[in-house]
Amino acid sequence: MTSPEPLPPTDVESVLRQGSVTLEGRLVEASNATFYGSVCLDGTTVECVYKPIRGERPLWDFPYGTLADREIAAYLVSELAGWHVVPPTAMGEGPFGPGMVQAWIADDAEEFVDVLPAGDVPDGWLHVLDAVDLHEKPVILVHRDDPRLRSMAVFDAVANNADRKGGHLLSTEGRLLGCDHGLTFHVERKLRTVLWGWAGMPLPDPDVAALERLLSALHEPATLTRLGEHLDEDEIDRLGVRVERLLRSRRHPQPPHGGRAIPWPAF
Repeated sequence: MTSPEPLPPTDVESVLRQGSVTLEGRLVEASNATFYGSVCLDGTTVECVYKPIRGERPLWDFPYGTLADREIAAYLVSELAGWHVVPPTAMGEGPFGPGMVQAWIADDAEEFVDVLPAGDVPDGWLHVLDAVDLHEKPVILVHRDDPRLRSMAVFDAVANNADRKGGHLLSTEGRLLGCDHGLTFHVERKLRTVLWGWAGMPLPDPDVAALERLLSALHEPATLTRLGEHLDEDEIDRLGVRVERLLRSRRHPQPPHGGRAIPWPAF
């Protein structure tokens, strides 16, 4: 028996948004209430992650009850630019009320970020920082020099992602996807990521083209209306500013001087 053909992203969105959510378990290590289950609509079932708004933990720097919307905005921005690095994500209705519903990705467990003993950086990897482990032994944080990962780094700069951990990277059938984008689109600079290996380097042409597509889309009323369902006006304005700044510099951003550049924990 052959497997069914995967649904186009727009059809997956419709199932996530309109379908009935059934929960099978809770992801207990998540900071906020996060459940694994499935969502069904008209006989079509999609495995999903469900994060109810009521299960969000209050934060001092992000308004309460906005993380689900930020995850959806991250998906929209990824699609508008053509990066396609976020699984289909929508606002749905589950057993605990409205929340983010995202297509579940069966991770191939491909390693993209690692901590290694201090020494030479392996071929095909980039150095991020030096540190010491729990036993006071020198170690280095490294990530792959991979064009898929590089596009993710540019996406994070655009979304102002404050929480790009190594564990938020998923691979499936040769694709690289990111998850957990609730801490994004703040009006203040909050980029915290483990993907600093390209800091200051020129942006690749495909990512420049993606930024140009995104900037063009941000001038369209329909785009502003759709993003306005999930972000406030100031957040959308700052999104545009970040895109314009990257297009002017044509370089990956640098980590802040004296500020926090890495999320904690890093994995």
